[in-house]
Amino acid sequence: MTRRAPTARQAALLEELLALFLREGFAESTLDDFAARLHCSKSTLYALAPSKEQLARKVVGHFFRGATERIEKDVAAARDARDRVVRYLVGAGSEMSRATAKFVADVAAFPSTRRVYERNAQAAAARIRAFIQEGVAEGLFRDVHTRLVGEMVGWLIEGIQTGVLGARAEVSDAEAFAALADLVLGGLDSGRSSL
Repeated sequence: MTRRAPTARQAALLEELLALFLREGFAESTLDDFAARLHCSKSTLYALAPSKEQLARKVVGHFFRGATERIEKDVAAARDARDRVVRYLVGAGSEMSRATAKFVADVAAFPSTRRVYERNAQAAAARIRAFIQEGVAEGLFRDVHTRLVGEMVGWLIEGIQTGVLGARAEVSDAEAFAALADLVLGGLDSGRSSL
């Protein structure tokens, strides 16, 4: 089954919904609430998705797709694996800084949005694992068990994205992702300068 591209109005509504979700979350709101806030009819929202849960999944998926595109665009300009790790993790911190704690909690509370989040975290772990493998091949990183280190980094990313690490350490997501980049690079450093 082929998906139809959204109309310009639907794309604009999706962006408005995303901004609303990032600011205020979505669990406590109804489709009627969203329609009133966006000055549209419920049928307009039903054209985006047939239920609140499916609408939430669509908006959360839209958030992670957009974030991934922006991060990957920056990563593509990196000079080496070390720079790719930094750009990826700092970019993730920047993207997650757009979301309130309420949004993060709501994503975790809804099974369908939690699955979107979990897939994103798994993809992030895979990307970091690939960067580590590249860094080992480039001689920038020590030869380590890349799958294990990638999964460990994935768990830390998940802890940051769910708000647990930031709350415990009393730091922003951006600070947590920057610290994670320092931890990963320091732990993997082969002692060879990339300059």
